[in-house]
Amino acid sequence: MTRPPTIIAIAAIFGLISVIAGAAGTHALRDTLDAGALNTFETAARFQMYHALALLAVGLLSMRWQARVLTASAALFTLGTILFSGSLYILALTGIGIFGAVAPVGGLCLMVGWASLILAAFVSRG
Repeated sequence: MTRPPTIIAIAAIFGLISVIAGAAGTHALRDTLDAGALNTFETAARFQMYHALALLAVGLLSMRWQARVLTASAALFTLGTILFSGSLYILALTGIGIFGAVAPVGGLCLMVGWASLILAAFVSRG
């Protein structure tokens, strides 16, 4: 099983990047990006923070619960955040539309991550 400190560190990195991205969007990019791109950028930052907090919860839960599906949840939240938020950041900053096609894959990872967390609640030993 992935060590809880590793999961918590990834959550903290995602949280930090989300705050930096949010500040950049609010202050540095609002005069550079059009309204649609800025909205996309803000969506990426918002979802990144939501899933940083979810990943933090998974890290803390993994100190008490012994369930492999919890590790799957952490991996899915990590991959999903990178794919979803990362593709939206790139889309907003570059306007390259193909990155918009990556976001749903990341979103699916996030949804399965939540489903895995639900399952972990029922199968946990600890």
